[in-house]
Amino acid sequence: MLKFKNILGIVLASTISITMLAGCGAKKEEEKNKDQKLTIYCGLMEDYMVAAVKQFEKQTGIKVDAVRMSSGEIMGRIKAEKENPKASVWFGGPADGFIQAKKDGLLEKYESSNAKDIPEQFKDKEGYWTGIYKGYLGFVSNKKLLAEKGAQAPQSWDDLLKSEFKGQVVTANPGSSGTAYTLLASVVQIMGEQKGLDYMKKLNGQVKSYQKSGTAPGRMVGQGEAMVGITFLHDAIKYREEGMKDIVLSTPKEGTGYEIGAVAILKGAPDAEAAKKFVDWCLTKEAQELGQTVGSYQFLTNPQAQPPKQADELKDTKLINYDFEWAGSHKSELIEKWNNAIK
Repeated sequence: MLKFKNILGIVLASTISITMLAGCGAKKEEEKNKDQKLTIYCGLMEDYMVAAVKQFEKQTGIKVDAVRMSSGEIMGRIKAEKENPKASVWFGGPADGFIQAKKDGLLEKYESSNAKDIPEQFKDKEGYWTGIYKGYLGFVSNKKLLAEKGAQAPQSWDDLLKSEFKGQVVTANPGSSGTAYTLLASVVQIMGEQKGLDYMKKLNGQVKSYQKSGTAPGRMVGQGEAMVGITFLHDAIKYREEGMKDIVLSTPKEGTGYEIGAVAILKGAPDAEAAKKFVDWCLTKEAQELGQTVGSYQFLTNPQAQPPKQADELKDTKLINYDFEWAGSHKSELIEKWNNAIK
């Protein structure tokens, strides 16, 4: 019995020592990082951005300054700062923009060791960006306003052109919004370039207003400011969960486009080592599951991460074979053609 007690004591002491060493290791890592700073430009919802920054700072000790902008604003900012970069990371927003940024020489190649866990279809083949979530484009309608008009929620792209929706559709501007560019690129990929641009011209006649950010249409519809919006549906679910109970979702029967939300290090990043740690963190199961705690209900790219149950209603959405490389490499010219089409 005495021998057993001695062995048990040794085991317990060893366990305590290992735990203490692990704790010391974490504290040493935090101590090493405490003087590191990181500036990120973020295309996510603000509450998701705040939660991510808080958790990353807590785990690493690295201080983060995060600025929330639309994808178009981020692109404009990093282009303007190309010779003297102020930020080190682009965090969130459709991969189309990241592909354009790569083409323009605005991203730094970085293949995180954690990227091995992310399926090939969700990351750049050369390691310039990695996907962290997937979101589906669709329609958000206000059921109270629909009832007043005796209208049904749109079920196809052509439904948006119906007379009852004239002046009642809200979307964002593809020049400033990654969401709206996904809309434009999806329509062109479904219909062909000329027919797609003709459709966008007709849709322009239905539009009440173009917003700067792609999250705005869902909020406006939920507040009763418009009957129908075009947005990423996880954003609309967030607004519905927050109390906008008149929100109803629908998707076009022809199929719809989607985004791969990404993260990347910016070319000439002033805080390159901290940036690498942030990208590493973004690809973990724990980091990807964080969004759903603050109402961001995207599908996730890490197979180990549990997707939010709120996204279940979207799992049978008919998706097109969205060509991200084409959309990203033709972004500037397609936006210019859209501008000319709606004049």
